[in-house]
Amino acid sequence: MDFGLGKVLPVSIEQEMKGSYIDYAMSVITMRALPDVRDGLKPVHRRILYAMHEAGMASNKPYKKSARIVGEVLGKYHPHGDSSVYQAIVRLAQDFSTRYLMVDGHGNFGSVDGDSAAAMRYTEVRMSRIAEAMVADIEKDTVDFTPNYDESMQEPAVLPAKVPNLLVNGSSGIAVGMATNIPPHNLREVIDALIMMIDNAEVTIPELMTAVKGPDFPTRGLILGKEGIYSAYTTGRGVVKMRAQARVDKMANGKPRIIVTEIPYQVNKATLIEKIADLVRDKVIDGITDLRDESDRNGMRIVIELRRDINADVILNQLYKHTQLQDTFGIIMLALVEGRPRVLNLREMLYYYLEHQKIVIVRRTTYELAKAKARAHILEGLKIALDHIDAVITAIRQSKTVDVARAALIEGFDLSDKQAQAILDLRLQRLTGLEREKIENEYKDLLETIEWLESVLADDQKVLNIIKEELMDVRKRFGDDRRTIITDDLSKLAIEDLIAEEDIVLTLTRSSYVKRLPVDTYRNQKRGGRGVAGMGTKEEDFVEHLFVTTTHHNILFFTNRGRVYRLKGYEIPEASRTSKGTSIINLLPLEGQERITAVIPIKAFTNTRYLFMATAKGIVKKTELMDFDTARKTGLIAITLDEDDDLIGVKLTNGEQYVLMGTQDGLAIYFPETDVRDMGRTARGVRGIRLHEGDSVVGMDTLKQEGEVLTVTAEGYGKRTPVDSYRNQKRGGKGVINTKVTEKTGQVVGIKVVRPGQELMLISSEGIVIRIDIDTISVISRNTQGVKLMKTGENDKVVALAAVEKKADID
Repeated sequence: MDFGLGKVLPVSIEQEMKGSYIDYAMSVITMRALPDVRDGLKPVHRRILYAMHEAGMASNKPYKKSARIVGEVLGKYHPHGDSSVYQAIVRLAQDFSTRYLMVDGHGNFGSVDGDSAAAMRYTEVRMSRIAEAMVADIEKDTVDFTPNYDESMQEPAVLPAKVPNLLVNGSSGIAVGMATNIPPHNLREVIDALIMMIDNAEVTIPELMTAVKGPDFPTRGLILGKEGIYSAYTTGRGVVKMRAQARVDKMANGKPRIIVTEIPYQVNKATLIEKIADLVRDKVIDGITDLRDESDRNGMRIVIELRRDINADVILNQLYKHTQLQDTFGIIMLALVEGRPRVLNLREMLYYYLEHQKIVIVRRTTYELAKAKARAHILEGLKIALDHIDAVITAIRQSKTVDVARAALIEGFDLSDKQAQAILDLRLQRLTGLEREKIENEYKDLLETIEWLESVLADDQKVLNIIKEELMDVRKRFGDDRRTIITDDLSKLAIEDLIAEEDIVLTLTRSSYVKRLPVDTYRNQKRGGRGVAGMGTKEEDFVEHLFVTTTHHNILFFTNRGRVYRLKGYEIPEASRTSKGTSIINLLPLEGQERITAVIPIKAFTNTRYLFMATAKGIVKKTELMDFDTARKTGLIAITLDEDDDLIGVKLTNGEQYVLMGTQDGLAIYFPETDVRDMGRTARGVRGIRLHEGDSVVGMDTLKQEGEVLTVTAEGYGKRTPVDSYRNQKRGGKGVINTKVTEKTGQVVGIKVVRPGQELMLISSEGIVIRIDIDTISVISRNTQGVKLMKTGENDKVVALAAVEKKADID
């Protein structure tokens, strides 16, 4: 059955879908999403500016309601939603979205925080001065006009555009299967490049880049590196790294803070601040104590306050990594060239703009020439009439009608119809001598103008000179300084590349307070002082680890639970000589009863050095230093421990040293490091000393075959013993007697390899600390109990010892 009655045509749905979608895609590409290479405008923006020009909304006229121009655009040229037109107007009026404003807005047009503009019934607009330059001379037949959507009116296919708007204000849009994203540029730089091209048609892109340095965003900020810029200008595609303008300073109370005054282009400030707050709450970034927005009418200001012990440069780099304080702009320089989308390089964009200007100047000159010739033609007729004024008056008086008079003048004086009409329209005052002279002078000036205009049309160089002059005028009227600073790409550099390498002193106390000081702090003291005196430690605390390193060294912190953490020297907060420093738990994610048992500074990780470890249960392990070259924030497993075991010591070795281990029951073993093979980082290790039941290792040290072994017991007895008193054994043995342990001496609390000139620090369970010159401690044999070093109370015991430099001069 034929339900269509012959009126329905069968078609292939595949062909219909293909054809319809192609039509839709081409409409989006050419009529909505992509700018024209000549004026840099999409149809909606072009229609807005032309409608404002037609409505007389000039920069020197009063503002008019936005709703009025939206209605003009919708009714005459752009039959789409009113919100799309109003949003386009709003963007042209936002100084944080558009580099050179095309619309002068009055009222609330939104903010960089993402606040939307007020409704169009509340806001008012007019053209900006630079927008007037976009439509200048449009009435002089400089561009083609096309019918509007209902063919009831004409609209410009392109604007004359005395401003190179495509590069100056950029453009972004998503079409079907393609997108454009052109950044804004500095007007002066773009015009300088155009002038270079006018002066030298063969100019290269690298030469043009001496004028156009790169994008210039309205929100200022920084551009990191020129690699992305060069790629975009040569290929039409590239990625530019943008970064906020931020600085670090100190508040009155000494706490550091970060102040952000400029943010990357198209970044929402409120969202940025919210993201930073989320990172702090989720503990992705630690050390921020306060975050607030102090922006006002004078400019942007985001304040990020930090803890006193935090390195502000580290926090700032974390913010660059995790937030839009550092962002990218993907450049795609796609525009319509003769109605077809093309990806263009910098030279091509400038070339097509100049070609458009050539056409505009030629068409304007042709228009002005025709107008001048028409006026000259009229003036020639007036001159004839003035030369034969009596005859002309007689001919007019004798004519019954205007048509008869016109015909008489044409026939009698060989005039054209227009000349005859001009004579008939001549006012009697023009017959005075002064008026006759004005006509003569005007005719003479017109002949010169005609000659000039004809010479312009005959000489391309004159056309270029006119373009150059007009561009220079635009540059003078609207040009401004560059806002965005182009710097070296520092984002690829590690933070230590931004921090000077300098010698520092690191100290870690028994109570786990750490700090760094410039090495000059010590060298400037009076020699022969108490060294660590005045370090700001508590009475029951003392400096257990003190060494000279640099800000770039890696500092490995080993804990009793067999984990190792890593910090850079500069990451440890600097403090004054008299302050106690920062608790290590603020820098390292230590758990529960985990405490630092060894600190090793490392300049570089190599496979020629080793870390030698010992546990309380007598297990030892040797691992290549290279295995620890991982900066995991949560730490690494340094050794796999039994549940009831602790890591008690770690030493950096060359693989050929000797190891001394001492137990609390007074035994010691001395063996070459070569007895222990290399093992992986997570290995358990091998037996270093065979312990009696209830015994445990209390100390481990490395040395060459000379030196002295210091032994201290719980009841405060101690002694020095020459290393050669210990025979060389194999690892895994029971060892030899190191000291005679009795009820009087108490068990051994620690052993150290010491040298003359050091001091011994002893701390008791009740927090009493004493200092003893190591040189005053007796040197006696192994199988002795030693001498009294520290008096202990009835319930007091020595619990720890440390050998430190006696003098303050660390050299």
